[in-house]
Amino acid sequence: MGFDIKDKVVLVTGANRGIGKAILEEALTRGASKVYAAVRRLESAEDLVAEHGDKVVAVHLDLDDPQSIVDAAKTATDVDVVVNNAGVLRLQKALESDAIETLQFEMNANVYGLMRVAQAFAPALKSNGGGALVQLNSVASVKAFPNFSTYSASKAASYSITQSLRESLKEQNTQVVSVHPGPIDTDMGSDAGFDEAASPQLVATSIFDAIAEERFHVWPDPMAEQINSAYQSFAEQVVETSMEESPA
Repeated sequence: MGFDIKDKVVLVTGANRGIGKAILEEALTRGASKVYAAVRRLESAEDLVAEHGDKVVAVHLDLDDPQSIVDAAKTATDVDVVVNNAGVLRLQKALESDAIETLQFEMNANVYGLMRVAQAFAPALKSNGGGALVQLNSVASVKAFPNFSTYSASKAASYSITQSLRESLKEQNTQVVSVHPGPIDTDMGSDAGFDEAASPQLVATSIFDAIAEERFHVWPDPMAEQINSAYQSFAEQVVETSMEESPA
């Protein structure tokens, strides 16, 4: 069974703005005892600490800096829920001259960063009873968009890793949640040119509902729901089903 976030300790990467900030505030609203705001620059979380006092603890974590992830895990040994929200996006078409360099940049944060977070925090989650690992993927993980083709590729890869983590971490009773937002009203969404975008609060609410209900996939906004309506059958019959045979 999933669990209630009340009295739990949560860590959120990229917690200083956008979706990450909404997740942090939703966790506190639901009664989390403490939230680690994992950010690249500690000063970016000063307002959150000032507002919430000792319920928010800022820790340095940069997905591009493997040692910072290891150090953050050594600090947050009491964590019950890790939400890997941070990520990067660049507008890039696959045929542009620097597309490979852009893909390498996005893979480093969006895929290798996820793997580093999972590796660093899995022991703490295990020692605290299992808990949950939440990964912010995207609708772009199942539907590529040409104007940000490299981002779509990186999110498809992170979604694949998330599926594997779901099976691997099941052994230690860690619930894994894969979140697939569409256009969200954030700085990243604005940079991507989204004119109509949903509230980050929708994402935050959906995440903790999914933890409580022990659901793997989260499709939190209107565009995500539309994609899920077509994808749901495949997800239930293939992605969420254990398949014993090895791939060809």
